[in-house]
Amino acid sequence: MKNPLCEMFGIDIPVFAFSHCRDVVAAVSKAGGMGVLGMARMGPERLREELRWIDEHVDRKPYGIDVLMPTTYSDAGDLKYDIDKLLPPEHVAFVRDMIDAAGVPPLPPAEKDEIIRTLLSELSFTPRESMEMIEIALEHPIKLIVNALGSPPPELVEKAHAKDIRVAALAGKAKHAIKHKERGCDFVIAVGNEAGGHTGPISSMVLWPNIADAVAPMPVLGAGGVSRGRHLSAAMALGCAGVWCGSIWLKTVESEVMPEIKERLFAAEADDAVLTRAVTGKPCRTLRNAFTDAYDQPGALEPLPAPLQNILWWAEGRTRVERVRKAEFLTYPVGQVVGNMSEPTAVKQVVYDIMDEFLETQSRLADMLE
Repeated sequence: MKNPLCEMFGIDIPVFAFSHCRDVVAAVSKAGGMGVLGMARMGPERLREELRWIDEHVDRKPYGIDVLMPTTYSDAGDLKYDIDKLLPPEHVAFVRDMIDAAGVPPLPPAEKDEIIRTLLSELSFTPRESMEMIEIALEHPIKLIVNALGSPPPELVEKAHAKDIRVAALAGKAKHAIKHKERGCDFVIAVGNEAGGHTGPISSMVLWPNIADAVAPMPVLGAGGVSRGRHLSAAMALGCAGVWCGSIWLKTVESEVMPEIKERLFAAEADDAVLTRAVTGKPCRTLRNAFTDAYDQPGALEPLPAPLQNILWWAEGRTRVERVRKAEFLTYPVGQVVGNMSEPTAVKQVVYDIMDEFLETQSRLADMLE
């Protein structure tokens, strides 16, 4: 395609795939798009392993990384490994009592501390933690660094550009996109409210053209609610140069999501993807479950600020429920396109389906002008 982002990275189609799964990242890049590995849930050693694997399986196609470097956060430091000292006791009790009441067994006492330490060591939510991970990634042939929360630091932009690596950031408002441009980003990802994970309050239909106009002629990717070729066509009609997809890859056979969560995704409707601060402390759209419902009840505690809420959920809730696959508590960040997921599909087929429908849509629109 004749497209600024295709020319920027030497790719065939402007479909960018965010995923925590290395298989998805490599498969999208090999199919002609651009895979981007989310690093917020892995420690240094695992990151090295994942990047080595991608290098060996991506057929020298370009790929990128995605980090969390928020401008507002609470840095727990080493205290994050001792949640009884780090977190308010009433919040710990709220989650523990909820999980206990559901009959979820506690972690084995002899292994609990090591399990929690290992788990929390793999959460990178602060600029300091993310920069440590980026330094590792810079040892590999990455072509893109994306910051999912806030504008990237000037020193990161300078270091990346010195290695001919492009930099981008997600934005939920036009004013945020302008800040990204001023920081030296090469393009911006406009994330509509429909998106999974951390997202803003404005819908894609309104946000995409607003950001495209605000940072023109800088390229913009449309994100939030993207799962098919009509969405790619709509994004381009609204001024974007391509799309950023995340949720749609969760349904694929290559996805890292456990089978029990996939079953819940396939059974879900669009409104089962709820926007909540209960998971990370920041607005995050995730699959509704008993945990998110508990925070919606009258008298429930207000979620802690990021990343404390994230630490609380992973250490006291998610670790326990996923060990026993407790269905009503299982969740995963996902957008409203979850209502379009019904069966597993190969990544390559998803990419081809997007492009086939895009071409059909463009042809149909062209026919209307004859």
